[in-house]
Amino acid sequence: MTLCFCGKGFVAVPSRLLVRIPSTACHNHAALTTQDKSALYRRLPSVDDLLHATPLVALAAGEGEAAVTEAARTVLANLRSAIAEESLDESGISLAISGLPAAIVRQLRQNLRLSLRAVINATGVILHTNLGRAPLSSRALDHIREAALSYSNLEFDLTRGERGRRDAHVDRLFRKLLSEKTSTIIVNNNAAAVLLALNTLAEHGEVIVSRGELVEIGGSFRIPDVMRKSNAILREVGTTNRTRLTDYENAITDKTRLLLRVHRSNFQITGFTEQPGVRHLADVAHRHHLPLMEDLGSGALFDLRSIGITGEPGVLDSLDSGVDVVTYSGDKLLGGPQAGIVSGRSDLVAGMRSNSLFRALRADKLTYAALEATLLAYVKGDHNAIPALRMMRMSKDEITRRAEALARAIHKSNLSVELLDGESVIGGGAAPTALLPTRLLALTHRALSADELCAALRASDPPVIARVEEGRVLLDLRTVFPEQDETLSHTLATRDSDG
Repeated sequence: MTLCFCGKGFVAVPSRLLVRIPSTACHNHAALTTQDKSALYRRLPSVDDLLHATPLVALAAGEGEAAVTEAARTVLANLRSAIAEESLDESGISLAISGLPAAIVRQLRQNLRLSLRAVINATGVILHTNLGRAPLSSRALDHIREAALSYSNLEFDLTRGERGRRDAHVDRLFRKLLSEKTSTIIVNNNAAAVLLALNTLAEHGEVIVSRGELVEIGGSFRIPDVMRKSNAILREVGTTNRTRLTDYENAITDKTRLLLRVHRSNFQITGFTEQPGVRHLADVAHRHHLPLMEDLGSGALFDLRSIGITGEPGVLDSLDSGVDVVTYSGDKLLGGPQAGIVSGRSDLVAGMRSNSLFRALRADKLTYAALEATLLAYVKGDHNAIPALRMMRMSKDEITRRAEALARAIHKSNLSVELLDGESVIGGGAAPTALLPTRLLALTHRALSADELCAALRASDPPVIARVEEGRVLLDLRTVFPEQDETLSHTLATRDSDG
């Protein structure tokens, strides 16, 4: 509800009523009779009358008659509801009718507004799955634009003048980053990569995996379910907390097609545990002439230890340890677009490329463009060009300086700001125990609760996504682009005046 002031005091007008009611409008506190309501309904113009009015004729010519008609119907429906709820009397309806053209324009803008919107991520979760995971670099966006606005050599070999492979554009870069002996193909996400690999390597055969690695990640992606869809047969070994090499060895039969290791990227098992090293597991697989596959999930292409994160293996670590096929995501620790990536032995990857599922799961030209530009940054050693990596590498001192400047800009009467030590997280099911030291802005509002303030920030343009802890709204600038600081300051100042 919106409060409007008139000579008799404040009156409530439904917020869905987009017609702006001037302050002279007043709600008649006496109940409206059925006859009164009927008279008010009759005063409302028809949609057809509105569309032939001079202000809307030009609007329909520019935006389309169908869109303007829908907006007019919505505005009139809101007015009818207001009459039914006795929120407007005769004078209020007169004012609303005079403002109908402007109300229809506002409704039209709302109807035609894009639903997928850019937001300011102030949560401190770098790879926030609900917010689109890794943001792309400016170079990736430039390459996407170039590939989208024109034709490209997506599947055309310019040297030979004949059809080529779309994965060639990134396979050459992966060879530089991983090994010349490996091949890499791309599908639409990591679940698809796992499905394709299992179906190619183990259809109708057994896949041995530890019970402690039968994980479920976000969106109900479960390893046993994907295995069933791939037509491979799950063979569980060991227990939830302890699996030994002998468990794998004892389970191998003539039906075994693959040994699978699944990285527990979104949780940890601690205490009385045991898990074979990757190198030892690879030795067992190769001794029995079986391939070893590892689903890394996140898949880092840079050394996470350089930013203080341990226990999270990279793609090269796995391949160097003897893993034959590695599957991982493009939009997590790699910092690129959503993609499922399969890297490994050339003969095994070639089999996946010839699988009919590969075409059904393949990525489009925009994904290849974004991924190629991202990989080039790795080849050049320019990690700061990749936004997610730059956020991971950002120092607490840098965040503190920005937080202090923002606090000075927004500290006013209604909004109280306090700086606190805190921790950012990687997110996206990667490095679940890794915590990056940061400096938080803790906000409290004189007139709004923490949940109300958080909701108000989400309703801003652009929306600001924060988190609530202990009755305060917390903002972590690690995941806010420096160029967004001014916008965030303006938004917070607006929230301050709302009090």
